[in-house]
Amino acid sequence: MTEEDEAAFDEFLAARSTALLRTAILVCGASAHDAEDLVQHALEKVYRHWSRIRHDNPESYARRTVVNAAISASRRRRVIQEITFARPPETLVDDPDVELRDALLAELRRLPARMRAVLVLRYWEDLSEAETAALMGCSAGTVKSQAARGLARIRERVGTLEGVFG
Repeated sequence: MTEEDEAAFDEFLAARSTALLRTAILVCGASAHDAEDLVQHALEKVYRHWSRIRHDNPESYARRTVVNAAISASRRRRVIQEITFARPPETLVDDPDVELRDALLAELRRLPARMRAVLVLRYWEDLSEAETAALMGCSAGTVKSQAARGLARIRERVGTLEGVFG
């Protein structure tokens, strides 16, 4: 981009960024942070194509980009909400071991990500060692060792909490 283009873009930015933000807030219907993200996205696109659109109507290009991004974000949010809230999670209200389950889940969260992934795939998803290894891109031996170490850590920690549960 030439210096003249840079100066013209800076001038456009100073003059129109507030109006674009106002449009984004109204179109977005969400938080000001989401609107700022939409404007940032639009201004990035305007900057990339500035030499081509600068002599036409860059404000309408930026506004259209904000609107399109808001629509896309709305669609994504709707799909995510439908997926997330389509069925409530399965919880057992009368489960006597709720405290133990919560402690186990808390300990699982404390493990390193790779070890946690192995335990979840092997024992929650009920995958074989070979399937887990293929999914994670490692050897079956790695899966075995990560599972053994992860279970040992959880047993050790939950064992110290045994007085709480029994």
